[in-house]
Amino acid sequence: MSKLWGGRFEGNTDEFAEGFQSSIGFDSRMYREDIMGSIAHAHMLGAQGIIPQEDADKIAEGLRSILGDIDAGKVEFSVHDEDIHMNIERLLTERIGDTGKKLHTGRSRNDQVATDFRLYMKRMVDETTERLTVLCGTLVDIAEENTGTIMTAYTHLQKAQPTTLGHYMMAYFEMFYRDIQRFLDCRKRTDVLPLGAGALCATTYPIDREMVAGELHMSGITRNSLDSVSDRDFALEYLAAASICMMHLSRLCEEIILFSTNEYGTLRLSDAYSTGSSIMPQKKNPDMAELIRGKTGRVYGDLTALLTVMKGLPLAYNKDMQEDKESAFDAADTLKACLRVMDGMLKTAEWKKDKLRAGAGLGFTNATDAADYFVKNGMAFRDAHAVVGRLVLYCEQQGKALDELTLEEVRQFAPEAEKDIFDAISLETCVHTRNVPGGPAPEMVREHIRQAKRLLGEL
Repeated sequence: MSKLWGGRFEGNTDEFAEGFQSSIGFDSRMYREDIMGSIAHAHMLGAQGIIPQEDADKIAEGLRSILGDIDAGKVEFSVHDEDIHMNIERLLTERIGDTGKKLHTGRSRNDQVATDFRLYMKRMVDETTERLTVLCGTLVDIAEENTGTIMTAYTHLQKAQPTTLGHYMMAYFEMFYRDIQRFLDCRKRTDVLPLGAGALCATTYPIDREMVAGELHMSGITRNSLDSVSDRDFALEYLAAASICMMHLSRLCEEIILFSTNEYGTLRLSDAYSTGSSIMPQKKNPDMAELIRGKTGRVYGDLTALLTVMKGLPLAYNKDMQEDKESAFDAADTLKACLRVMDGMLKTAEWKKDKLRAGAGLGFTNATDAADYFVKNGMAFRDAHAVVGRLVLYCEQQGKALDELTLEEVRQFAPEAEKDIFDAISLETCVHTRNVPGGPAPEMVREHIRQAKRLLGEL
């Protein structure tokens, strides 16, 4: 079978090399984007009088029939035709005859590939943000149910101060909402049409690029033909945003794994998102969380791979850039799957509220509030810090918590202390008095939830 580009060649491509350089094994997933791009291009060729209108209509009809057959699983692609673009062009010519050969007028595979890839990645952005929006909604729902559920907040993985489960969940909402913003920002730069750039220096035909962009629902056209065919920043931006999002997922997974241990015992995962051991009958392992944590490195690798491919390429198109899609496809597939699993895992998890509160009462999480009590009664903060530090040391020696001390014991270190210190250091007071915007006080978390719902509603 002759190559569509084989006019100047006398010999055949080596059989192994032909398979080596073929991309149909992975770029076939862009068949819809390729066909819709070609239909828009044909419409423009006809409207501009570059080819007869009846030929343009015949091409568009043939392409739509191919799309229907591919959707129905009736088409088998050929490695011989290298990629999805050449496969579809050959199918078209076989169906409608020589008229199909006119489709490629005024374009190159270089700008065709760039167009298909942009359209596909725009769809990946939309699907990813949809998944993220669902996850953010789940976080908000859990937060709304737990604005008063007291738990420990940590620094250095050491007990620090009391907070609420609602406050904790809204921290992750902020991370994932930033991810949504990053993907939407990436979408703006993805949503421009490179078709019309030709191989690298545009075309002599009187094409209408804006018409094609409009039919493909793209927001504009690229401004430089050399850059149009050699730019993969939009894919790199997706991969960068995906890597940051996976990092956020991995952080949440690490905490889910910790909280579900016997040592913490504050979270029970559903059986639907856990697995057992082949030898230890008691085990209930957080495998889904561990897999998401592990797959984070995979997405990082996808980003690094494409950065490395692009780092030394001269203008304009180079065959190296065929290596762009597998990384982007893998990252998109991985991230969307991880987001779906995380959402289900959170929706079905059971938080042990009594144990969360009991844990917050240990480890002197109210020590800062004790210092604040003395400051509010006239003591300099550094002096108050030292006094409470000595109180904590005394408690450790006596095996007591701060709120288990007697007033007489407290007065050994701070004679000015009154009985109201114990109200000041209760966990409820510690949480409720932190009522500044962004704080854990229930009214502040409820306001944060109202803002979050509004932001999600605006997407």
